[in-house]
Amino acid sequence: MPTLAEIRAFVSGLSEVGALVAVQEAVAARLVELDAAKRPVIIPGRIGRINTTITPACLRRLTGTVGAPNKTGSRFDFVLDEDSTEQLRRDPHNTRFTIPKDQKRYRVPRVPAACIELTDTPAES
Repeated sequence: MPTLAEIRAFVSGLSEVGALVAVQEAVAARLVELDAAKRPVIIPGRIGRINTTITPACLRRLTGTVGAPNKTGSRFDFVLDEDSTEQLRRDPHNTRFTIPKDQKRYRVPRVPAACIELTDTPAES
């Protein structure tokens, strides 16, 4: 396998745009593969937390269980645990989610996968 210095020298010597584009596409594809391998698998039933990048802000740091995905798997329903349901119910900044007083767990629809941090350890297969 060539060294990093040899690869850089090879790429520096390329003079055709098409060849550089092919190298760039190969690098981009490899970065996507490496990123996907590091990302935890989000599936229904996993325990997690909504991270701080989501809007509205009243959902930030709430905890619960991952629910059903949308067709593309880019968004998931997120079922809040009892404490987070109560926190959202009482949040004075929450003007979007109406939670009945007798409801113990609230389902937040369509939470982006990028906003879900898994907190449980996946079961061994």
